[in-house]
Amino acid sequence: MQFIPQSIPDVFVLEPKVHGDHRGYFVETFRQDKLEQALGYKVDFVQDNESKSSKGVLRGLHFQLAPHAQSKLVRVIEGAVLDVAVDLRKGSPSFGQHVAVELSGDNKKQMFVPRGFAHGFVVLTETATFAYKVDNYYSPECDRGLAFDDAALNIDWLLAKEQLLLSDKDTKQPLLTELMDYFDYSQNYYE
Repeated sequence: MQFIPQSIPDVFVLEPKVHGDHRGYFVETFRQDKLEQALGYKVDFVQDNESKSSKGVLRGLHFQLAPHAQSKLVRVIEGAVLDVAVDLRKGSPSFGQHVAVELSGDNKKQMFVPRGFAHGFVVLTETATFAYKVDNYYSPECDRGLAFDDAALNIDWLLAKEQLLLSDKDTKQPLLTELMDYFDYSQNYYE
């Protein structure tokens, strides 16, 4: 498996080696030791989640506050999404910047989203099954979000705004300038 640093070095795209023949394929989707070697720190995933969504569904941008901040290892089982991670760490050279990667059942790519980032995705195909690991349990009192259409983020979701399907919650998230200093770039969230 290859670990490819993105424009924000703490975000990685993982490209697994796919072994295929006339019978189908085999792919190793996760190796704790290889991930930790690439990251340089320990990550203990505690929960797996899965969602299925229709074309145009946009979920995000979401994050959790400390002490329940989460890292995510995300992938698509079927279909395709544009997956986005936004750096929310005050003092980071990439604060407010984002990484956007197409993940699909065909390309088998995954993205590692560290703590201190907002995360979201939009479905590009008729349906998509999205799966991810998290290293902290969901905490309703620590659940927060960021406006998906904040002009300061300049995210191209690849679909027209009128094609997007959002939850009521995701239509009412604050702008980046309205967020508190939730994450500090100098703090280690993995201790």
